[in-house]
Amino acid sequence: MNQVVSNGLASAPAIKQYLNAAQACGLDVQPLLLQAGIDAKVLEDNNRHLPNACMERLLALLIPASKDPCFGLHAARFVEPASFSVLGYISMNCSTLRMVQAKIPIYEKIVGDMGVTSFETTQGVVLQRWQCLFTDPIVKRHEVENVIGSWVCYARQFLHFDHWDSIWFEHSAPEDPALLADYQEIFNCEVLFDQPSSGVRIREALLDEVLPQANGELLEMLLAHATKLLAGLDQSQRTTDQVKNILRLMINQQPPSSEMIAEKLGISSRTLQRKLSEEGTHYKDVLNELRYELAVYFLKNTELTLDNIAYELGYAEARSFYRSFKQWTGETAGCFRAAHLSNSQD
Repeated sequence: MNQVVSNGLASAPAIKQYLNAAQACGLDVQPLLLQAGIDAKVLEDNNRHLPNACMERLLALLIPASKDPCFGLHAARFVEPASFSVLGYISMNCSTLRMVQAKIPIYEKIVGDMGVTSFETTQGVVLQRWQCLFTDPIVKRHEVENVIGSWVCYARQFLHFDHWDSIWFEHSAPEDPALLADYQEIFNCEVLFDQPSSGVRIREALLDEVLPQANGELLEMLLAHATKLLAGLDQSQRTTDQVKNILRLMINQQPPSSEMIAEKLGISSRTLQRKLSEEGTHYKDVLNELRYELAVYFLKNTELTLDNIAYELGYAEARSFYRSFKQWTGETAGCFRAAHLSNSQD
């Protein structure tokens, strides 16, 4: 078994989904939990998080013990809203899939640091991809198949959506071709292996179809709760990451200042600047880095006007955004978007 070196945290519900699958296989999970260094009592609280390395160690034990070559894939059947922590309930109350996708980058950390979701639109098809951060190649394969499978099963059961264009996996197909039927059963669409990345592909036009179970008032309550959870997780992070997470939540509400961020963190502005300096950066650098990341995302994946993007990035004047983007990239935001659209259509 490869050495596990994963960093970050994993939520209790994400781990429990695998335990439910293992118990369905007839496994006694308690000895494996102990071997992985996980206290079963900690998992009783859905708001708790454990070191990512513990989850990876546990999966490295569960996979061979299950004797199931598609253990991660099959564990997707045990998904429920709580499997994604509060993000699962937020998604249930969004009015469209486009809105769901907009919430994922902000609140994904509550689910854990097992991987990162990103989006890319090409010729009218959106790829919602997931990059796994685990290091053990066997565990990584099962985790990727579980996450992608859980997305599809969750959408089918709780969003009443089941119209995927195709499924992509970076890894190769299983050695036993008979197992391909299991992938078809889970995904109910074309499944392709040895692809550039792993994720689900969906026609962009479907992103704006109204989801019937959405509840706007409940959504606002859930978002407030998620913000508190995210702030709690930030206590174990670098100051740079804490600042960036808070900026994500408030950047489009008002022009952000270091004083506002320091107040949110419960420290003085001088202390914030000192902590950032110790990490080799400054507040303005963190703000510009986030603005650049979000600007690229909005330009590539949305039809927001440049003025609206400037607003979403917290600029008081749109021309300040135009000037900043030219400094970051050497080209105007309009040219950047046009070039991306041209490449997508080729």
